[in-house]
Amino acid sequence: MPIDTTAKVQEYKDTLIKKAEQLIIQGFPEKIVELNELLDTPMFSERNFTEVHQDLNIPVPDPILVNNNGSEAAAAAADGGDADQPAAKRARTETPCGTKVMYLASGSVPCNTPLCEMIKVVKPIIRKLVEDSNLLKMWISFMIPKIEDGNNFGVSIQEDTLAEIQTVESEAAAFFDQISRYFLSRAKVVSKVAKYPHIDDYRRAVVELDEKEYLSLWLVVCEVRNRYSSLHDIVIKNMEKLKKPRSSNAESLY
Repeated sequence: MPIDTTAKVQEYKDTLIKKAEQLIIQGFPEKIVELNELLDTPMFSERNFTEVHQDLNIPVPDPILVNNNGSEAAAAAADGGDADQPAAKRARTETPCGTKVMYLASGSVPCNTPLCEMIKVVKPIIRKLVEDSNLLKMWISFMIPKIEDGNNFGVSIQEDTLAEIQTVESEAAAFFDQISRYFLSRAKVVSKVAKYPHIDDYRRAVVELDEKEYLSLWLVVCEVRNRYSSLHDIVIKNMEKLKKPRSSNAESLY
């Protein structure tokens, strides 16, 4: 391997280690304080569900009165049949209860504006947790010494901490999926409202889904704050073993 390539790889490792240690000592405490302050803002602290209620812009159309008795009798007479014959032998005519949705006369159905504003705030926080977890994961990976027999207590601490960081990284990535699934679920229920505008349960389902997401976004910020706190705590408490997992064998036995 060329010398300049080896030097660049070592420079990358040294830079990453320096960034990770600075993140632990300074970045994590600052992030914890920042998230605590965010949770105290009206957007997250009040949690008033009525603030995320929003009109769907899908009006309820006027009911259509349908009477098929006369038309059925006329059809039966025209065919030479008996209008009083059992219903099972007569041709069945059904009136659809839904409507085909080609377009909405009142315009498009908007996203929930208050929730979209919250999502704009929450998504960068989630992304930062994923990035910080990844950086911390690589830092500990570089600290793990070569495999040897014995004196591996410090290495087991490194591996346990690494597993905890990987769990946090996976949970943070799942938060993104949760936001995507909210929009998809809401779109499906709104499409039901457009097709069956007279059924109030579908409209209520949209309201319930918005309230659920409102609470979930608050919970996500709390969980991110908690993850930063737990990672900072476990790393600071085991910093010595994480950086030097194996003690020196040169100590005197007497």
